[in-house]
Amino acid sequence: MSLKRVMVLTGGGDCPGLNAVIRGIVKRAAQEKDWEVVGCIESFNGVLREPTEIVILNEKSVENILAQGGTILGTTNKGGPFEWPVRNADGTWGTVDRSDEMIRKLGYLDIDAVINIGGDGSQRISQRLSKKGLNIVGVPKTIDNDLSMTDYTFGFQTAVQICTEAIDKLVTTAASHNRVFIMEVMGRDAGWIALHSAIAGGADVCIIPEIPYNIDKIKEKIEQRYNKRHGYCIIVIAEGAKPVGGSVTGSATGEVGYQHIKLGGVGEQLAAELKAAGVEHDIRCTILGHLQRGGTPIAFDRVLASEFGVRAMEFVIEGRFGQMVAYHHPDVVGIPLDEAVREQNLVSPTGRLVHSAKGLGITFGD
Repeated sequence: MSLKRVMVLTGGGDCPGLNAVIRGIVKRAAQEKDWEVVGCIESFNGVLREPTEIVILNEKSVENILAQGGTILGTTNKGGPFEWPVRNADGTWGTVDRSDEMIRKLGYLDIDAVINIGGDGSQRISQRLSKKGLNIVGVPKTIDNDLSMTDYTFGFQTAVQICTEAIDKLVTTAASHNRVFIMEVMGRDAGWIALHSAIAGGADVCIIPEIPYNIDKIKEKIEQRYNKRHGYCIIVIAEGAKPVGGSVTGSATGEVGYQHIKLGGVGEQLAAELKAAGVEHDIRCTILGHLQRGGTPIAFDRVLASEFGVRAMEFVIEGRFGQMVAYHHPDVVGIPLDEAVREQNLVSPTGRLVHSAKGLGITFGD
């Protein structure tokens, strides 16, 4: 009996829970007699490179990875089958579409199906490959929680936990020195990490991309804190935040194949704006950066990621391709890839969670 082969890969930024998904896929496949799992190194790069970089995955190879952060397959957010970086004759860099070549190569490798674990960008690649006839299933991954067709993406809750613990630590030093502390967190265009951690950590100000801020409103909140003799103020700001009428803080990286603007520095920018607005209290800024992406996934993300892995493999077994697994509490369901990438999941300025945060006295600068 010949084995069918499913190829698993992880794309985009790393995220707590990726290894739990891989483990779920492998362990579910092991219950079938006719499926073999292979892993592709660094997203689709392992197939696109010469020599090919793929590895056999079995129960032994995933035995102790459930609690391990990162991904045993490696990942990348540069290039891809539709925009493979190539150096031009004049030394500049361009891109070429290698998707058809890659699909042919998957056929040579006897790959019957692909499970693509990744965020918005990765699932857009899944969608385009599906339209070209590739048997593919998507698994939503991002700490940003910005995919609209799933209640949660795995990795998000772990990132929030890390940010919340950081706020808890900043509170003690802020109170000891009577300082304003600004904590900059990730999220790109979505303010979910900032909003959840601000509520969980008891922050005084939360600044998110979906609500452009007025510096005078934030100054007013700070002075209220000091006038009430609290003596300190905690501000959580998302990396994609911007002032009213302004733009995001970031720059091009110059890295070959990286398409995004590198966000960062908005916390220091806010500190400078507050000083210019007349805030005389000591202000310090902490940028958590990639600490939010690393380390051991919390139990919630291990469970969700494991469920996603099992269901993704079952979709492959059942021939349910062109779909992304999604969490619709309490079920894990299938969503057509066209729908899965149609729009981002952004914080609603008039939504329940913002309303609750304002009810707790958190200021958004609006």
